[in-house]
Amino acid sequence: MNIRIEPYTAEHLDGIVRLSLRAWKPVFESVEREMGPEKYREYYPDWRVSQQEAVESVCENEQMPVWTALDGGTPIGFVGVKTHADEDMGEVYMIAVDPEAQGHGIAARLMEIAIEWMKGKKLTMAIIDTGMDSGHAPARRAYEKLGFEMWPVARFYKNI
Repeated sequence: MNIRIEPYTAEHLDGIVRLSLRAWKPVFESVEREMGPEKYREYYPDWRVSQQEAVESVCENEQMPVWTALDGGTPIGFVGVKTHADEDMGEVYMIAVDPEAQGHGIAARLMEIAIEWMKGKKLTMAIIDTGMDSGHAPARRAYEKLGFEMWPVARFYKNI
């Protein structure tokens, strides 16, 4: 692999959307198993559509810096950062690596670039949210390896 990471450009968008949907498929399958199909369908009527829209929104938001990991000219990963300047925090808002490229440290490199950017903006804390389902277990391990600590937060839901 000949990996380089560069700032996002519009030509990366289609590749980023495709790799994101491949990367997040097992996560959404895990969430469906653990949530139950009825509640899952209520919350995620079509996860592919909502995730594509979310990725496009992040990539097209001029207030959110995005970096793309490329193998040759093909996007294989990306990270988008959101700032919470009033709280001196930066948030790794979205990150994904193509399943075929996982396990090569690409996510760690993307996270390092995002954190360095935050430091350059004089932010004092980096945060990232993820799920507690089994599909997010690899992400949680990766974030802990990078020194992130888990905050105890719970989200409750009930169909009404």
